[in-house]
Amino acid sequence: MRIDIVSIFPEFFVGPLECGPTRIARERGILEVKITNPRDFTTDFHRTVDDYPFGGGAGMVMKPEPIFLAVESIKLPDSRVVLLSPQGKRFDQKMAHRFAELTQLILICGRYKGVDERVRTMLVDEEVSIGDYILAGGEAAAVVIVEAVARLLPGAVNDEESVASDSFDCGLLASPVYTRPRVFRGVSVPEVLVSGNHSAVAKWRREQALLNTARHRPELLKSLALSTEEQEFLRQQLAHCSAPNNKA
Repeated sequence: MRIDIVSIFPEFFVGPLECGPTRIARERGILEVKITNPRDFTTDFHRTVDDYPFGGGAGMVMKPEPIFLAVESIKLPDSRVVLLSPQGKRFDQKMAHRFAELTQLILICGRYKGVDERVRTMLVDEEVSIGDYILAGGEAAAVVIVEAVARLLPGAVNDEESVASDSFDCGLLASPVYTRPRVFRGVSVPEVLVSGNHSAVAKWRREQALLNTARHRPELLKSLALSTEEQEFLRQQLAHCSAPNNKA
């Protein structure tokens, strides 16, 4: 897979691209990441990529010409062009999987007050946001997307089963995890996890994932078909947690 990032700050990506699954995927030839600077497609002495907005108002707007030329210089026939924007669809694990199936993903990083509207209407295939807050530009969002996509590529993570069991991949948050020591400051690991009973461990993890999701992200449960047994488990556990004087 190839991911192209269009940004006026290519130095932003020097560190993040050299860490974790992104680095491994690149070293193994699974993923290619390239940075294209719109300033390289300007014609004036100052390499200008922004200008004042028509109609007045505060801030500067990124000009369309350098962005169009930058994207057109790297775009393949089957590429997907994405503008990182506050008004875009919220990025999630489902979208990460969809992007991981692409041959080429192009991420356009906006700056200043935004990009010329003609970039939105004439150049991009979709707009994506990583959350309801404002960053100085799209570079940090691009890093988030690259890492989320990179770790889904076969071979980027040695233990692919670990990726498959991540939060959101099965529609639930993950269950609690423990490691050594078995007892830490008086708190012991749940007995089922050291029982050697694999079916009991699987059942416990499923129930704890359901409970964790119900407590912290209950809206995720709406899209899942829970068994009668699972529904009863949640009803009892949540009733227990909400009982008076219960600190669980």
